[in-house]
Amino acid sequence: MAGMTRIWRRDRLALRSGAIALIVGLALAGCSSTTSSTGDSGPSLKNFLLYGGATVPPPMQEPEYEVSCPSVDIMDGGAAIRAGGENPRYQVSINDTARECSNVTSDGSYQLKVGVEGLALLGAGGGPVGRISVPVHVVVKRGNTVIASRSRTVAVSIPAGEDRSTFNVVEEGITVPPGDGDVTIAVGFGNTAEAAAAPRTRRRR
Repeated sequence: MAGMTRIWRRDRLALRSGAIALIVGLALAGCSSTTSSTGDSGPSLKNFLLYGGATVPPPMQEPEYEVSCPSVDIMDGGAAIRAGGENPRYQVSINDTARECSNVTSDGSYQLKVGVEGLALLGAGGGPVGRISVPVHVVVKRGNTVIASRSRTVAVSIPAGEDRSTFNVVEEGITVPPGDGDVTIAVGFGNTAEAAAAPRTRRRR
């Protein structure tokens, strides 16, 4: 990894059995995270996170230092949200995640960006749903110490005549100071803000 301008690792999610149970009753083909839209989304999310758009700029000067960029975990109960009971109107789930570590200094501090791609699906009781408000949470910790806790609400709409829509959320400007102990990143949808202070996460393999 030495000499790389950016440290990058795409994390493809396999939703846990509890999250898979949420989409029982969705009368849609390809509701899992292995849909064709998922397979095509990786490069766009990577470029959006790293460069702010689809265009890849020319290579930059190699950094002097490197860091082991932490992986992204999913908060318990934060993999998906849905509206409705046996015939849900829609479901929103985490489709992909990404992170970037840059500007590493000699003392071990660095800047961190975290990207989340979401997938909104119409359910069996679907139809026009207007805009869907999706609470998104990102928590960065070293051990039990919270380095950053970010929450925002994203408005998502499914176009008329379509049954799904994807969206990207990027949290940047997170400074990870030098220190001992592993740094962890946890992301989640829904009402997980209280759990974010000390999230129980599913570690990605």
